[in-house]
Amino acid sequence: MTSRRDLGRRALADLRDVAASGPTAPQLFRQADLALRSVLGYDAVCWHANDPATGLVTSVLTDDLDLNDFQHAVRLELWGDDVATFGKIRRSGARTETLSRATGGRLVDSVRYREQIKPAGFGDELRAAFDSKGGTWGCAAFMRAPDRGPYDAVERGLAEVASRYLGNALRTCYQLDPAQRLEPLPPAVLVLDHRNHLVDADPGAQALLVEFADAASAVFSVPTPFATVAEHARVNAVSATGLPAKSRVRADDGRWFVLHASLLDGRADGRVAIVATPASPAEIMPVYLAAYSLTDREQLIALHAVRGRSTAEIAKSLSLTANTVQDHLKSVFAKTGVRSRRELVALVMTTNTPEIWF
Repeated sequence: MTSRRDLGRRALADLRDVAASGPTAPQLFRQADLALRSVLGYDAVCWHANDPATGLVTSVLTDDLDLNDFQHAVRLELWGDDVATFGKIRRSGARTETLSRATGGRLVDSVRYREQIKPAGFGDELRAAFDSKGGTWGCAAFMRAPDRGPYDAVERGLAEVASRYLGNALRTCYQLDPAQRLEPLPPAVLVLDHRNHLVDADPGAQALLVEFADAASAVFSVPTPFATVAEHARVNAVSATGLPAKSRVRADDGRWFVLHASLLDGRADGRVAIVATPASPAEIMPVYLAAYSLTDREQLIALHAVRGRSTAEIAKSLSLTANTVQDHLKSVFAKTGVRSRRELVALVMTTNTPEIWF
């Protein structure tokens, strides 16, 4: 008889093969579901891609759940002080957590359990963050029927390893095509009401609503990234952080946009305006560099190099020797597939705008 661990190893091998094939995020999520559902023992899953820099959800994919309650899920994640939110999992340094473990077996201590999971007919929930090389590339929530009992340590360990594979695979989705050149687009503007439903949109925004349409569009009348950044603006207003509400989102053609949200009426329960602008290289370059598995030091040196600074200037700025800087640059070139600083700049410039903004 095949053991649970052997089944888990087979599932991870399948997942590793899928990840190596270079799938898109939706393809990756569907194949991961086929590999993991039986060994993790879940009955429903909701997959998300994230803004790699902020962790804000930018897409939703599920064949199991009724998304009419997705708006409440967004609010619980961003507003509430619940246990085992994606943000708390990431801040803990872990990739996974279960609701049963986080509550010490008292699921009813979770607002999310009381208001969403239990009414939907589920018991324990396992959450996983697909992070890699400093980027928050995606996440998922796995729910199981109450009669299956809580997730155990073996299942959580399997999810932890799977999360590493998924994070690495999602990260490679963001690598650049050196042959690709995209024409710049003007900013686009739309307005959402207090429920994050569409009030108005200019022609550019209407095109983006079609471009980013996903399962959440039927709930909010706008795709996931627009709804989540709007809700983030409301949270920021109440918490008085003074932080801007913005999120990066990538179109299927590789073009990146930054969504900037602000309160039109000056209050959290009012309208929100969202301006979608093509992302400048300065805004998106850290994502690209992380996508190529550059270390923190390599990313920093690459940024200096793209800004046109000499080896001596970089060495002085970072208190390194010139030889050390050169060694790091060689590693940067090898990982990104270029041979010189000029090619590195050309690669990074494969984006939405004709000049680097620093």
